[in-house]
Amino acid sequence: MSTRSLFSRRGLLGHAGGGLLAGAVSGLLGRDAFGAPRREGLHHAPRIRRVIHLCMAGGPSHLETLDEKPELARRDGEPMPESFTKGQQLAQLQGQALRCLAPQHPFRTFGSSGQRISALFPEIGAHADRLCIVRSMTTDQINHDPAHTLMNTGSGLSGRPSMGSWTTWGLGSETEDLPGYVVLTSVGRGGQMQPIAARQWSAGFLPGRHQGVHLRSSGDPVLYARPPAGSSLEDQRRLVDAAAALDRAEAARTGDPELTTRIAQYEMAFRMQTSVPELMDLSDEAPETLELYGTQGADGSYAANCLLARRLAERGVRFIQLYHRGWDHHGGVKRSMEITAGEVDRPTGALLTDLARRGLLEDTLVIWGGEFGRTPMGQGSGRDHHIKGFSLWLAGGGIAGGTSYGATDELGYAAVDRPVHVNDLHATLLHLLGIDHERLLFRFQGRDYRLTDVAGRVVTPWLA
Repeated sequence: MSTRSLFSRRGLLGHAGGGLLAGAVSGLLGRDAFGAPRREGLHHAPRIRRVIHLCMAGGPSHLETLDEKPELARRDGEPMPESFTKGQQLAQLQGQALRCLAPQHPFRTFGSSGQRISALFPEIGAHADRLCIVRSMTTDQINHDPAHTLMNTGSGLSGRPSMGSWTTWGLGSETEDLPGYVVLTSVGRGGQMQPIAARQWSAGFLPGRHQGVHLRSSGDPVLYARPPAGSSLEDQRRLVDAAAALDRAEAARTGDPELTTRIAQYEMAFRMQTSVPELMDLSDEAPETLELYGTQGADGSYAANCLLARRLAERGVRFIQLYHRGWDHHGGVKRSMEITAGEVDRPTGALLTDLARRGLLEDTLVIWGGEFGRTPMGQGSGRDHHIKGFSLWLAGGGIAGGTSYGATDELGYAAVDRPVHVNDLHATLLHLLGIDHERLLFRFQGRDYRLTDVAGRVVTPWLA
């Protein structure tokens, strides 16, 4: 062995102990070296086992969804008071005349808790007593891509691990046949279609096996997962074994930890050749369930993805993200909200109903919201990006249902009562999973990193 290889970091890892290879492979499988489920990340008793993040990509308007503002309605068409906006960061309205735009849809009272939610969301509203509605969210990033990056990674800088990757790195997976972190995407008809970059579910500097896996929701879920014509699973098994043997030999020579990831990925790909077709086969779903979601499946819709999210949850997938693109309403917000809300309301309500009746909601955290909100000032007939106050809701295990938290001012411009940053959301999410966000660390380039970086607090009033 060369001197360079002997004293390199990879070489050192390669000679640190024969258990490293087995540990890395078993880590992907969600087991420790003895076959037990991984739980080394737990710092206290968890309230949930999994997360379903319903990401409304594009920035849904809090003023037409979850944050009722009668005063804004009264001031419709009036100049926005300069006391709100002077010196403030705006996206596309910078330097323009700012006028109040009234909420475009009425609100209704839902549930015995009396939650006020837009009338556009009757099916979500039917679950009002399960929801904790947060009306005081804030973020630092005013454009879509960096705002998604912050919402996913806790930082506006690219290259950090996503929250799903942090979760599976800390806790492992509960399934051996599917990835621990799965992403599904859909495209709506009611707004501008901002792109969603694959790096939003990247593992960043964490081991590559913790990256989210994007499953296509129509056609083949994973390209090239099916055995090629004329090949059997037995042939594939022999090929995987041969490739793994070569990689193990190279790993023993170089100590390169990414080779262990490659071996594990081969194994996962092989198992997915049977597990993914079974996941996508909805023949075992009752007609009543398909009617509940409003889909027959495999059509690429948000509704189909909600049904898949439930199937992924019951198969042990730890972190599930559904991106629905269609909320970027710079113009025509009234009609656009009708369209996009119509695409997501029924399936989201169905997902909550289905999880609850199967006993899954009690140990699942469901989060619904976007990367930021929209301005109370009109942008023609629409609304611009907004970061100083927006809304989301949470439901499921450990969440205080039928509650509201925080508030924006009377015009919906800024969070004034108990503001919450994205880092606080992440800290609370990890807390529910049994993780102290200040102790889930990964050393990279000479410093310790965490999902919440140098900020974040657990928002205890959200918790049951």
